[in-house]
Amino acid sequence: MAEKPNPLNSVHVNGPIPAHLARAVIEETLRNAILDGRLPCGLALRQQELATLFGVSRMPVREALRQLEAQELLHVVHHKGAVVAPLIVDNSIEAYDLRILLETEALRLSVPLLDERDFKEIEAYIDLLEIEQDYTQVGRLNRLFHMGLYSKAPNHKLLKLIEQGLVEEERFLRFNLSAMGLGKLSQDDHRALLASARAGNIEECVENLRHHLQRGIEVILRYLAQSRS
Repeated sequence: MAEKPNPLNSVHVNGPIPAHLARAVIEETLRNAILDGRLPCGLALRQQELATLFGVSRMPVREALRQLEAQELLHVVHHKGAVVAPLIVDNSIEAYDLRILLETEALRLSVPLLDERDFKEIEAYIDLLEIEQDYTQVGRLNRLFHMGLYSKAPNHKLLKLIEQGLVEEERFLRFNLSAMGLGKLSQDDHRALLASARAGNIEECVENLRHHLQRGIEVILRYLAQSRS
């Protein structure tokens, strides 16, 4: 009977890793592998196996796993340790509801303060999103697009919460776009958001954002319904 391939074999390490960079390199490498699907849901990540893979002690591995757990990419499971988290869970809708509350407020605060230079930078992210094929980069560009719209909001704690939510959403974004074919649709939404912001029409911009995020909620509801049936 053939041995099952180890998903960790898909993780390539350019070593040796300097000790002071070990935690950050391990975190980024594992995060990218989770986001692009190389490390599947339910996979247990053993500290010693990772330490051997990266050629480091277990301490930076432990610290990296804690960071990934804080980003909700890993869950700690009894007797298994750190496990790659499910793609979508029952509280995923709550996360989107929270995004709507936080991001519409940031949009209201930021849009009146944006200038043409800001709008051109935001538009450039949309242009890149339309041609990008790497889902890790799609997630990064999507985050930069949204944070560009909110960047002038003076409430820095609000912006920090929003960015954390966008980081956590990057993994679901890959599923959203690949499984549901929403790539073109998302960019149409983004362009509508930008147009209303550029016109200074705050309420229309807020409504466009609600509509855009509601699509994510609808995808989650369909996925959960299919999973239960």
